[in-house]
Amino acid sequence: MTSTEHVYFILTKRPESPGHLKAGSICYAPESKYKRRVHSSKVNVTPLDSYANLDYAIDLDCMTELSAEHAELLLALPDDKERLQWFQDKSALQTAVGLTEGDAIIVLEGEDEMKGIIRYIGTLSGPKYKRPLAGRFFGIELQGADKGKGTCNGKHQYKDYFSCEKKCAVFVPFSKVRPLVPISLTPTAPEPPPQQQTEALLPGDRVTYFIEDKFGHGMVVDVLKEDGERFVQISTDTDENGKMGGEVKMPLHCVVKGEVSAAEPEKMDIDTPPTKSKAYDPRMLLSVNSLVEVNLALGRSYGTIRWIGNLHDIEHPMAGLELDEDVGVSDGTFKGERYFHCPPKRGLFLKLSSCHPDSRFQSLSANHSEKMPKLEDTEVAMGHSTGRPETVPPISTEQVSRILTGRMKGIQGHCNSCYMDAALFSLFSCSSVLDSMLYKSTEPQDAPIQRTLLCDIVNPLRSKGFVDGRYVMKLRQQLEKHGYSHSFTTEEKDPEEFLIVIMHHILSLDPLLKLSAGGKVQESYCYQIFLDQNHSLVLPTVQQLLEHSFHSGRLRLAEVPSCLILQMPRFGKKFKMFDKIIPSLELDVTDLLSDGPQQCIICGNMAAEQCNDCFKDPVFSCTGFKVFCRMCSTQVHSHQQRRSHRPAALVVPKEYVGHHSPHTLTRDKLELFAVLCIETSHYVSFIKYGPSPEDWLFFDSMADREGGTDGFNIPEVRVCPEVGTYLEMSPAELASQAPRDMKGVAKRLFCDAYMYLYQSTSMCLYR
Repeated sequence: MTSTEHVYFILTKRPESPGHLKAGSICYAPESKYKRRVHSSKVNVTPLDSYANLDYAIDLDCMTELSAEHAELLLALPDDKERLQWFQDKSALQTAVGLTEGDAIIVLEGEDEMKGIIRYIGTLSGPKYKRPLAGRFFGIELQGADKGKGTCNGKHQYKDYFSCEKKCAVFVPFSKVRPLVPISLTPTAPEPPPQQQTEALLPGDRVTYFIEDKFGHGMVVDVLKEDGERFVQISTDTDENGKMGGEVKMPLHCVVKGEVSAAEPEKMDIDTPPTKSKAYDPRMLLSVNSLVEVNLALGRSYGTIRWIGNLHDIEHPMAGLELDEDVGVSDGTFKGERYFHCPPKRGLFLKLSSCHPDSRFQSLSANHSEKMPKLEDTEVAMGHSTGRPETVPPISTEQVSRILTGRMKGIQGHCNSCYMDAALFSLFSCSSVLDSMLYKSTEPQDAPIQRTLLCDIVNPLRSKGFVDGRYVMKLRQQLEKHGYSHSFTTEEKDPEEFLIVIMHHILSLDPLLKLSAGGKVQESYCYQIFLDQNHSLVLPTVQQLLEHSFHSGRLRLAEVPSCLILQMPRFGKKFKMFDKIIPSLELDVTDLLSDGPQQCIICGNMAAEQCNDCFKDPVFSCTGFKVFCRMCSTQVHSHQQRRSHRPAALVVPKEYVGHHSPHTLTRDKLELFAVLCIETSHYVSFIKYGPSPEDWLFFDSMADREGGTDGFNIPEVRVCPEVGTYLEMSPAELASQAPRDMKGVAKRLFCDAYMYLYQSTSMCLYR
């Protein structure tokens, strides 16, 4: 049962029986039983903090009913006496219920008061003794002068609840938490955005203050309380005479957090540097999803354009930004109207002309003579990750257009890194099949590599849609430092070489593939497709290639893989065995398994024999192994052309022995999620990101370049719906397509495939 299927009580006085229950004890009863009681003054309840699963008949006069939220808050307190005391303070409980993550609060520790921000609200362990509720705690990140006074970094008993600096976090019950500004206070400033009216203020916050029909901007110095009224001490940008600097003390109801835009956008404190020349203005290249930087009063900030257009009566084109840090004033709304979605305090609206291409990412506004910053010149020091080890899910179908597509998107290539860029983008942008390698325990000497992979590459790729080339270089330097290769930072490698080093040597991931050959099981991370010289394939599908390779090598799958990485048949990087290969969106591996029942390809009954000689017989289907029941096998091999065949008996699982009637087996299928391609030693990748036939992405980490030999690469991710059009063609139609005439980038997928990546949506849940 869930917490909503119970009724909760607190004992307000000690019952006569049982004697060990005290006032302040919190109990529960199933709601169904509570409602069914008839003319009874007692209720059978179970104490929440008792290890014994016993219920006691308690008189209703000894108890008061609680909401589940209040019960959770009180359970976080250490003893019954304190619970009863705080239960009687109804306003404190209601205030605690109204607190949310991101609220500014004061933590009470003895006589000390520490300022902080709520980063987590919830339990610190599961309910005890299989009870429906556990205590609700508040995880606080201390701020300002109180940093360093905490007890941890957001971790409690080896579990991460949030992340911050060492000794800057505490976990406390509601009794030690007070909102910095009372929740009941509602500022009445003229026409501020609604989401700003209830936000608490902290020293350092940017604010707008109102005096009659005028307003100004500034920074909070302190929040004061005088004669029961709250005031805000503000360091103003300009005083009432327009001069720089000065301070003013304003009533709280006249102050709104953030810089509220006015009809004159020049009031927004944005410093617009002069452009290089009239002939070339980098801002002309800005569009939705462009990475930009802006100069605010607090310094330079970075973000992504999420909206461009006109706001109300403002004549200048405006941009809606999602900022990288919590220095904005909204969540994508402006004066109550939504223009885009982003987390609270990340949204900002300003003149489009105030936005400049993000110089950190070597955009087109960068100086042409500027080289990519060296790793040692940045904060990306060896062994230290700048990101947080949080769990960021893969980019969903609905998020792709907002987060992932455009120029300066994906992973920025640098110095022969395309093999690594394409492999990482393929594995982690829109799939989680190998996410276990990001979180599994590893050796201490290899942990920095895992952190770099998670914090500096995968998480930024999924949350921002972009990874600076320096972080991939950092990963390459770490691999080289560990001695796996002395040329990881300079020379191009094969994707499978990089993947095996990461999965096997660094993270000790269990092999993805288990093959059965001659009664022995072989393990591997990738599978290289090889064909015998007598194959008759001309325009093969991936399904056909895999089956022919398994047939030629007398191989079977020992189990269904969660992830299958297939290398296409080639003679080195330059010579292809086939002009085109047709991607199989689904890979049926049912008949490739060494154990398990199989169906006769003729009648559908339980198969008992397999004939390798019939595998290439054009009379049968062009895919699948040729397995028959005994009756069909006898008929098939009675033909004079097949009398020399030697069918072999199949091992039928015991539970299926004796089954002869037609039946339907569950087919084991893998779905395609990415393809790596190579042309003239340059790797790119295609991603199948959604269920629609047109849901394809093309990624090139070096799609363009700026500045010649001293410049930088510009990665690009773009949709390529034309791929779906070609996949719907018949093999005859596809064979007639001249590669040079194929639309968009489809030619590269069909003609240059190097590695196919498949996943099992069911098996990846268990590995």
